[in-house]
Amino acid sequence: MRLLAALIFVATPLAAADVPSGQQITLHEVLVDSQPESTWLRFRFLAPQIARGDTQLDYATAAPDMVHLCDALAVPYIAKYELEADVIVISLMDRITDFAVPDPDATQFFEAFRIENASCIWEDF
Repeated sequence: MRLLAALIFVATPLAAADVPSGQQITLHEVLVDSQPESTWLRFRFLAPQIARGDTQLDYATAAPDMVHLCDALAVPYIAKYELEADVIVISLMDRITDFAVPDPDATQFFEAFRIENASCIWEDF
């Protein structure tokens, strides 16, 4: 059985200087995704600048932001709220979407990590 719970302790706008790309990012929600063999924490961020178009940020530009968000925001958040997880997923979305509901017009980027020695280590899906 899979249990999905939302934790919205903070919805924090992050200043452009807070991520390597300089884009404006807001924490939308944190989801606890309990599966039979593991627990995933999903940090979902609104990042309007990843929208499709020539002047928007591509995946290669936004990828370092996800690593930074895992280390700088997710790790302290997990410690502060005494959460445990096997996998941390950082997702960026250009518009608010419902979790696990397809939206062909939305642009979304995802990366998965595990925490080791208070640092995020990239995991291949």
